[in-house]
Amino acid sequence: MKAKTTSKCLKCSEQYVPDHRNRRTQCYCAKAECRKESKAESQKRWLGKAENQNYFRGTGNTDRTRQWRKANHGYRRKKKSAGKSVQQDFFDTQEVGAVDVVGLGREDAQQDLYTMQPALLVGIIAIMTGHVQQEDIAASVRSFLARGADILRMGPGSPQIPIHENQTYPVPAATAARTAPI
Repeated sequence: MKAKTTSKCLKCSEQYVPDHRNRRTQCYCAKAECRKESKAESQKRWLGKAENQNYFRGTGNTDRTRQWRKANHGYRRKKKSAGKSVQQDFFDTQEVGAVDVVGLGREDAQQDLYTMQPALLVGIIAIMTGHVQQEDIAASVRSFLARGADILRMGPGSPQIPIHENQTYPVPAATAARTAPI
């Protein structure tokens, strides 16, 4: 195994082991202030070249930038993070009445419509059931999901699967004897 060679940092003058991929060109150690000095020196060298003097100026470079942005559409847009879902305990009740629905124009992006779907679904459920409390809407959603699952399990010629929403279960006698009267 070869002995690791060390170099002297141009900023802090301390010895360091350079990265094996650029051992011949690395002149600064990995400390934050030395890396900052390395970046400043590198930019100074790059801007010192004649072909880079007006790299960010002029119509030709503006056109180059526009073409790149057109080819890489959406590169700078913020990515939507999944985020943490927060369950709300309370919110103000609202009257559900006649609502003016404004048609969506062609200017609406498809991504915007996709992110509005959960709110749309909750709104439809609230209008259908008349509920505005989150707990009531959640109970309705559970009922809708159970009924939909029952429907999807049914097929032509398959036995009928009972709907479980109105089913009651007997209480064991041992548990019933210990319960306190209400």
